Formats: sequence, structure tokens, C-alpha cells
Amino acid sequence: MAGRSSNTLVVPQATAALQQLKMEAAQELGVTIPQDGYYGNYTSRETGSLGGYITKRLVQLAEQQLSGRQ
Repeated sequence: MAGRSSNTLVVPQATAALQQLKMEAAQELGVTIPQDGYYGNYTSRETGSLGGYITKRLVQLAEQQLSGRQ
């Protein structure tokens, strides 16, 4: 079941953009994304920091879009 997520995207076309965002977040935080998609060897701090960073960026992007800026 490695690499499979129970999350489904509302906009499936956003998959590539979200993957890019994950890669940018990992690079910024110094976390290596596992090639096989298995995060079992990662600490909660590492995976939580990735999720938090991604959420922060998504909120920033939404705020920019709502305010009319790109």
C-alpha cells in the first residue's frame, strides 16, 4: 500500500502542481522525499513540517488569488 493515499483531489488536474509544491517544500526544509512513497522511516516532525509548509503555501496562494494578485 506504499505510495497510495486515501485523499482524493477535488481538482485532479492539480496533481502535478501539488507534487511540485511538495518537492519545493522538501527541498526548502531539507527533507528527502522517499522514492517508493513510504514515509514510515520519517519522524512526525519531518512529515508534519512538510504538511505545515505545504498548507502555508496553499493558503498564501489562495489569498493572492482572492485579492486579485498573481
